[in-house]
Amino acid sequence: MNEREIHLRDYLRIVNKRKATILTFFILTLLVVIIATFTATPMYQASTKVIIERNTAGALTNSYTYTPYDPEFLETQYQLIKSAAVVEKVVKKLDAEKMYDLFFPEKEVSKSYIASAKEWISEQISALKLMAGIEDFFSSQDGLEKNSPLEMRVPPTKARLLEDVIKSGIAAEPVANSRVVQLSFMSDNPAVATRVVNSVAQAYIDELLDMQMEVSGYSIGWMKKKSEIQREKLEESERDLYDYKKKHDIVTIEDRITVLPERLSDLSKNLTQAETRRKELSAVYEQIKNIKKEQLETIPVIVENTSVDAINKSILTAEQKISELSKKYGSKHPRMITAKNDLKGLKSKKYKELEKAVQTIKNEYQLARSNERDLKELVDQTKFQAARLGEKSIQLDILKRKVETNRFLYDALIKKMKEKGITEQNQSVNVWVIEKAQIPDFPATPRKKRNILLGIILGLFGGVGIAFFLEYLDNTVKTPEDVEEKFNIPVISTIDLFKDKNETIVENVLNDPSSLTAENFKGLRTSILLSSADKPPKILLITSMTPGEGKSSVCACLGGTIAQTGKKVLIVGGDMRRPTQYKNFKVENTVGLSSFLAGISQEIEEIVTHLDKNLHLIPSGPIPPNPSELLSSTRFKAMLEQLTKTYDMILIDTPPLASVTDPLIISRHVDGVVIVTWAGKTTHEMLGKGLKQLEDISAPITGLVLNRFSARKSGYYYNYGDYYYSSDV
Repeated sequence: MNEREIHLRDYLRIVNKRKATILTFFILTLLVVIIATFTATPMYQASTKVIIERNTAGALTNSYTYTPYDPEFLETQYQLIKSAAVVEKVVKKLDAEKMYDLFFPEKEVSKSYIASAKEWISEQISALKLMAGIEDFFSSQDGLEKNSPLEMRVPPTKARLLEDVIKSGIAAEPVANSRVVQLSFMSDNPAVATRVVNSVAQAYIDELLDMQMEVSGYSIGWMKKKSEIQREKLEESERDLYDYKKKHDIVTIEDRITVLPERLSDLSKNLTQAETRRKELSAVYEQIKNIKKEQLETIPVIVENTSVDAINKSILTAEQKISELSKKYGSKHPRMITAKNDLKGLKSKKYKELEKAVQTIKNEYQLARSNERDLKELVDQTKFQAARLGEKSIQLDILKRKVETNRFLYDALIKKMKEKGITEQNQSVNVWVIEKAQIPDFPATPRKKRNILLGIILGLFGGVGIAFFLEYLDNTVKTPEDVEEKFNIPVISTIDLFKDKNETIVENVLNDPSSLTAENFKGLRTSILLSSADKPPKILLITSMTPGEGKSSVCACLGGTIAQTGKKVLIVGGDMRRPTQYKNFKVENTVGLSSFLAGISQEIEEIVTHLDKNLHLIPSGPIPPNPSELLSSTRFKAMLEQLTKTYDMILIDTPPLASVTDPLIISRHVDGVVIVTWAGKTTHEMLGKGLKQLEDISAPITGLVLNRFSARKSGYYYNYGDYYYSSDV
């Protein structure tokens, strides 16, 4: 089957064909929407607008920083608004006893007998369930006494019911392109809706404050406990430091730690100088011990002695004086003697001074040695004191650091606790109510105009959708174009649906040749007579796919229509299983085709019934046990050959193709096969299977007749106009 492009007309045809379905669905949908809209309880929506922002200011500052859009933060706030804590605050604020009557007004409804019976049955079922639950409880508890009290399910209180209603009715959604959040609530009472939504906003703010106070109180309490512990640690560390100083007598250790290094440095310097001095004196002392008295003046230290130096100068002066006097006086001169005595006395004094200088050097040497020894002892003692003081200072530093650390932690906790106490009213979330809810003047639902418009749209498009869906599921033969496109077989005629209940279609065609149905068969007659280029077919087989498609009626009407042209026509009732033709023409069926083929009737004239001048009938006769064998006999073939000499056209009515093989057997002896289908009932699969059977044996298919065809029902409009009927038929 070749695919063809779907045209817009095809869609319009489907819509036109199933307009009843579309209209029905449209009317039902619109009626349901209208009834639901006008019977629904009007609901009023009250809304309040708030700004919700994260508080980014410092603890003790009012600085504000821009916060980016955070969907998780906003969603968290939405969930908090709908939380049980906020709803509980709302119910407490609104007074549950008063609000309950507004939400759940008592309705006095007279109970019918059916309602009372249903209520009684429900109570009995509930009692049975309760008993079953009690038995399960006892069976699942090991060691539980039989008379133990059971916790029965407590019915919900009014406050709990109100909480559930308010919680399910609260809506929070952001306003587009802003930081504003709209809180809304719907109720059949506009004043109730307004009170609830305003109470929700206030309860949300109160809950934020309570949460902040709870967190702050917990923080301050925790810091108080920690500060007490830290204070005790600080006092203990200070006591340890004091006891350590007192025990080791290092109350002024800081000054001593500063002095000892300087002292040790000075002592080390003096010791170095003493060692140098001792070494110098030791060298001089060794020279003095090993030298003669006359050579003492060669030692630089002694020469540099001032007393010796003065005496040497005096001796030099005395010798100069003697030298001058010797020029004037003799050796015996008193003045010479005096000068010599003075010189001798000076030399004697000189030797005494030299001995003194030597003794002085010895004494200085001994003193230098003693001084060096004392300095060494003092340096060692100072080093020992410094080492001991260093150990004490390390432990002292440890205790000091411990005190400082404990004091820092204690001061930090006290500062943080005071800061928290000052800023405990500061919220982490800022909320401002910028627009309180006002009592709404008009209900939010139902929106009648919108609902009716949606009902119209839904009904229209839903109906069209159902129409196309039904068309998609419909796999029956519907139109001539449908058959020709899918099976490549010509549709030689369409027979309109006959609705007259006062007469049969055969009676209408035979008795009223000018009727519309008769015109359909005239068209079929013309198509058959013109189906062959050389000459019209002489023997035609009329069959269908399934029973009830009208093949026998089509065969009878076609025979009558052809006979009206003056041709001699014979209708053969080839359906010997469920004979029908004798009923169409209201004749006897005691003899017929079966009796002739079985040899009961010897002559053909015995079984032919003359219905009219040009229209004859061979009924099927009594139902034989083996129709297929009779049709396969040579007697049947010989009968047809003989009948063709007498009649201009022979129409053979056969059983349906899907039931038996009789049509396939007869098709070997005919000039054409006409297939009758029921428009809107014969399926594509069934028609395709039957055509394949005929094509497999190369049966001469003349065409297909679309019976019971309704142009309007199929979506096609054929303009029949005014028919012109001639008197020549």
